[in-house]
Amino acid sequence: MVLCSKFLALFLIYTCLLLSLCSAADPFVSYDFEVSYITASPLGVPQQVIAINGKFPGPTINVTTNNNVAINVRNKLDDNLLIHWSGIQQRRSSWQDGLPGTNCPIPPKWNWTYQFQVKDQIGSFFYFPSLHMQRTSGGFGSFIINNRAIIPIPFDTPHGDIVILIGDWYKRNHTALRKALDAGKDLGMPDGVLINGKGPYQYNATLVPDGIDYETIEVQPGKTYRLRVHNVGTSTSLNFRIQNHNLLLAESEGSYTVQQNYTSLDIHVGQSYSFLVTMDQNASTDYYIVASARFVNESQWKRVTGVGILHYTNSKGKAKGPLPDAPNDEFDKTFSMNQARSIRWNVSASGARPNPQGSFRYGSINVTDVYVLKNKPLVTINGKRRATLSGISFVNPATPIRLADQFKVKGVYKLDFPNRPLTGSSKMETSVINGTYRGFMEVILQNNDTKMQSYHLSGYAVFVVGMDYGEWTDNSRGTYNKWDGIARSTVQVYPGAWTAILVSLDNVGVWNLRTENLDSWYLGQETYVRIVNPEDTNKTELPVPDNALFCGALSKFQKPQDISFAVSITGNRSKLFFTLLMAVCALMFVFG
Repeated sequence: MVLCSKFLALFLIYTCLLLSLCSAADPFVSYDFEVSYITASPLGVPQQVIAINGKFPGPTINVTTNNNVAINVRNKLDDNLLIHWSGIQQRRSSWQDGLPGTNCPIPPKWNWTYQFQVKDQIGSFFYFPSLHMQRTSGGFGSFIINNRAIIPIPFDTPHGDIVILIGDWYKRNHTALRKALDAGKDLGMPDGVLINGKGPYQYNATLVPDGIDYETIEVQPGKTYRLRVHNVGTSTSLNFRIQNHNLLLAESEGSYTVQQNYTSLDIHVGQSYSFLVTMDQNASTDYYIVASARFVNESQWKRVTGVGILHYTNSKGKAKGPLPDAPNDEFDKTFSMNQARSIRWNVSASGARPNPQGSFRYGSINVTDVYVLKNKPLVTINGKRRATLSGISFVNPATPIRLADQFKVKGVYKLDFPNRPLTGSSKMETSVINGTYRGFMEVILQNNDTKMQSYHLSGYAVFVVGMDYGEWTDNSRGTYNKWDGIARSTVQVYPGAWTAILVSLDNVGVWNLRTENLDSWYLGQETYVRIVNPEDTNKTELPVPDNALFCGALSKFQKPQDISFAVSITGNRSKLFFTLLMAVCALMFVFG
């Protein structure tokens, strides 16, 4: 009996240790995602969409700076799956980035648990499925990182926090869109713009058919709300506005901004903003929330407009009249660029840490590497229509780059991405940028196409220091903002223009640099930046996860997954605790 008591004591201690996988200072937050197809009719026509836990869009992940996060993803699609956490820097762990350059996909009927810390970050982000253009069918949701209580936010605490996901939308699913691109066709004009997964309010009976479910956001008069707005669409820049209400910009992708009012703001694909909106209008009617396409022929694109409703609790009637006007500059993008230049870093505000954001004086750091990355209209390579970056159309390898490095698999990629665009014929290759650990890299994004581009760098926030029309030259550096350029993860590049960014390469790993326009991304407009600590130490990067999946040249290491017990301990600690508790009770009964 004494032996039994000792055994039970040890068993309980082991159970507690197993369940205490993080310190009290850095709490653990867990989510379960079941990714599946459902039928929905966002534009009035039934279609297949990707849902998470049966919902479209997916649930909001809501955490606090430095939380440890476990998200157990079960793939119930008929296709491979990866989830990318856009803007989450994955400090020291590109293993968790959810992109084909770092992760093997989760096969159908399998599950995999992402485990990472939201280290030293705050702000508004989103997640999405990163393979095979699946985002065009849904699977996206918001990701909020709140300040720790000891770090003040640079504005009064809002009455409420509201997520708004906007994006262009097709009635065809991702498989059909992918087939069109593979056949050398364009995607064509979208069928609409969704707001939180819903179609437009019927503001015009000619343009909007009956029976469409639209988004309604209810607010209390006189209160101020934080609106987190994300463009999760395919390729269309959208102008966001709320009838008769000012948008006080406060934050963008993890950086607090200088606060200034806008009547509307252009939000490009992949970008996120926080606005403070005070409900200071009379309640005689509801008000329109609008997301409309930018830089297009407005008469042709009128039906491609997202419209929701802002409803005061004491509202006396429906919204009426025409929609609030968008900027009238289809053929002149100067207004939009000047608006983008006006978005500045709040250098005196504290971000995730107590020290002011501006204490990192990026403008005084010497640049160690310069890359001029140029995109242009689609080209034909080996009979295939492809998108390029500096003359290279990226080919994702069968073996992820980071895994190939870890297990010393040769020939997977080339560490030869050029500093300047190729002058000869374009080519299809797995060519990667050789980043210098603790270097300071200047990247010029030159858009020689006729459509708007936005670019994203995983693992980092980049400083947007300049943008202008024409071809970038060395003399363009004289126009750089070296003091309060906004730090963010996704930047816009206007047609026939350039954008310059600076980035401090202090995060070891393999990080994706891509266009956020999903059609061009699918066709190869991307690369990766490989950053290795040359010192003989592993302290700057976390080890390969115990649950890593294997594919390509490493497929032989992958064991079949036991579907009946394919649940991560960290992702389902409550279930595990209940199971262990029952086991202890049974042992106590047997030996009692």
